[in-house]
Amino acid sequence: MSSSPVAAPKKVVLAYSGGLDTSIILKWLQNEYGCEVITFTADLGQGEELEPARAKAILLGIKPENIHIEDVREEFVRDFVFPMFRANALYEGLYLLGTSIARPLIAKRLVEIAAETGADAVAHGATGKGNDQVRFELSALALNPHLRVIAPWREWSLQSRTQLLAYAEANQIPIAKDKRGEAPFSVDANLLHTSSEGKVLENPAEEAPDYVYQRVTPVEQAPDQAEMVEITFERGDAVAVNGEAMSPATLLTKLNELGAKHGVGVLDLVENRFVGMKSRGIYETPGGTILLEAHRGIEQITLDAGAGHLKDSIMPRYAELIYNGFWFSPEREMLQALIDKSQEHVTGTVRVKLYKGCARTVARWSDHSLYSEKHVTFEEDAGAYDQKDAAGFIRLNALRLKLIATRNARVAGKP
Repeated sequence: MSSSPVAAPKKVVLAYSGGLDTSIILKWLQNEYGCEVITFTADLGQGEELEPARAKAILLGIKPENIHIEDVREEFVRDFVFPMFRANALYEGLYLLGTSIARPLIAKRLVEIAAETGADAVAHGATGKGNDQVRFELSALALNPHLRVIAPWREWSLQSRTQLLAYAEANQIPIAKDKRGEAPFSVDANLLHTSSEGKVLENPAEEAPDYVYQRVTPVEQAPDQAEMVEITFERGDAVAVNGEAMSPATLLTKLNELGAKHGVGVLDLVENRFVGMKSRGIYETPGGTILLEAHRGIEQITLDAGAGHLKDSIMPRYAELIYNGFWFSPEREMLQALIDKSQEHVTGTVRVKLYKGCARTVARWSDHSLYSEKHVTFEEDAGAYDQKDAAGFIRLNALRLKLIATRNARVAGKP
């Protein structure tokens, strides 16, 4: 057992999934610190029954009143996913940040439950190799700098699956039969995406096996008939699908169903983790892929060029802040204020065509549109635009280029 230079915590709120690893952590906290453990299990739309986590926690000695299982799907989409999508955020130009954006919400609830119950510490099950340890801890400490954060994977001596199983057996922790061998890969899921990492995916030169995919229909099996979906936005947030108003979580669920059916939203990515190593993952984000395409589609006609280009220029920084765990940082909040300002007129409807893994904008319309057909028409524009004006515009913009060319020729000794 490891020893701590500070006093042992008296009460710990644990992010608990009910799986083997967090069940071992639960027992380890009891054994290591002799502390009271409170569990928090979040329903983020991962698509699995969560009540077994309650039964498992009770079996491990947790009082019923100390077990928190909460449906946070609406809060997740409304307060975390939607603000991120207003920015069109993509980490390294590709990743829709499905795991990254869920961690600050879990950390927020851990901190809130700690305050409600008088706990002096929170704990998580992230390993010392990944990004999640950073995300959980930066978020928790930003919200309550006085809380202790316990990361068992960085403290205990259990370093292999065999040792974990032995610890589980020694402490009467039930082990599902399929957990006795090496898991083929690790899966994290929520309403925005499913991510798969590790084991059979660790060699990026090998194509991922078909059984890795959890959510999206293989393109080869997707319908041969395209499907149109219309998404309506108000101030940058999606509010309706095919004319039907929906809550944020209900809307994303609907888009997930449509995207998954048509093979939309699969990404095989080797990314740069914040801790310094590269990692290969398979991400399935069907609804998010449609939502991003539609949001960019409505911005095309409602967002001014200067605002849109500025927004695009800060997007990589914004996405990196989320990926690295800085959701609750002042710089992310500052960027969010700028992004939200840009969305004041991002209102209207986009039609997206879904077909064989592709989600493509085919039409968009809005009462807030900046698009002027009479200015861009190839036909008679009734005097809306005087083409002679372009000559002076070009001369002014060419002036500095002409001066540079003249200087360079002079220095080179050319006439």
